[in-house]
Amino acid sequence: MPVEFLGIAATNDGSETQPRSGGPFDPDYTLRLAATHAENGWDRVLTAYSSGSPDPAQAAAWIADHVDGLQLLVAHRPNLSIPTFAAKTFATLDHMSGGRVTVHVITGGNDHEQRREGDTLTKDARYGRTREYMQILKQAWTRDEPWDFAGEHYAFEDFRADIKPLQQPRIRLSFGGSSDAAYATGGAEADIYALWGEPLTDTAGQIATVHAAARAAGRTTLPRIQVAFRPILGATEEAAWEKAYATVARIEERTEGGTKPLTNRHRLTDPENAGSQRLLAVAERGERFDRALWTVTAKATGGGGNSTALVGTPETVAAALLDYWDLGVDILSARGYDLLCDAAEFGREVIPIVREEVAKREAEGRPRGLAAVAA
Repeated sequence: MPVEFLGIAATNDGSETQPRSGGPFDPDYTLRLAATHAENGWDRVLTAYSSGSPDPAQAAAWIADHVDGLQLLVAHRPNLSIPTFAAKTFATLDHMSGGRVTVHVITGGNDHEQRREGDTLTKDARYGRTREYMQILKQAWTRDEPWDFAGEHYAFEDFRADIKPLQQPRIRLSFGGSSDAAYATGGAEADIYALWGEPLTDTAGQIATVHAAARAAGRTTLPRIQVAFRPILGATEEAAWEKAYATVARIEERTEGGTKPLTNRHRLTDPENAGSQRLLAVAERGERFDRALWTVTAKATGGGGNSTALVGTPETVAAALLDYWDLGVDILSARGYDLLCDAAEFGREVIPIVREEVAKREAEGRPRGLAAVAA
């Protein structure tokens, strides 16, 4: 299966290393960044979600209307609306975009962030709600006759969505999480399971857990795996590492030595979500793993989201990404710190190397996945 690349469709130029230069939604910058991805070999971009951010569905519609060809991964939290309404929203957007939509369903790992929008469910209860939500979306997009649903969190009668997605049989669902409840939910329902960048052995363990959860739910088609990194590139190894340490210095300057959170969504110590806890635990084990994985960026941000780096020349970073592809990762997510310039550089320098090598390995029939790597 060909490799895919996912970037970020940020609506402003802010990052961990620099404050945004304008408001939360800069229409021109949003399109420039999306177009840069489209012009440099990326397959898809994520319109992200937080309690106070611009609406990712409308940002995706803005991009779809102005940038041709680029696929759209739209983040969505189940606490925002009932699933029957969301099913119609995303089916409509799929038609508007020419069938380019994937939905990334976010359960939410931070109680305080969830309560900002009135969501008071416990974390485990949120996963139960997410599972029902995903089940309802799938049925709303594929069932032609009116149908009923009676669950713990949602109940309705005689529903039928007149608008179905342009994609057939339906829009794909992406999902992420690193707790037992997350593995069970995503393993059962997700088309794509998203992970943050960890050492190869740890990632292999997570993939095995996701696949086991999918099989336990009776699935014969397993979720595709996505892993996310922060690439830091240099013309030489020395230049890349110099850039990496300068990047962390800028992060620490902005966090005032680790005392000031970068956003109101994530604290720098004692994160609630299992994914961030895992990243910090890896950072405690060491700074460097495998070919190029560097954990200092994750430690500097408190394990905030996609925060582990791949450091090196384009050739080194491409080789590291291929190690994950060999492991069974189909979708490689990457986001730099200078969003616009880094998207262009990664697209020019890294993506072609990875695509060429993946095509070569597929032509040779080289096995991949957990069993192949173990052998």
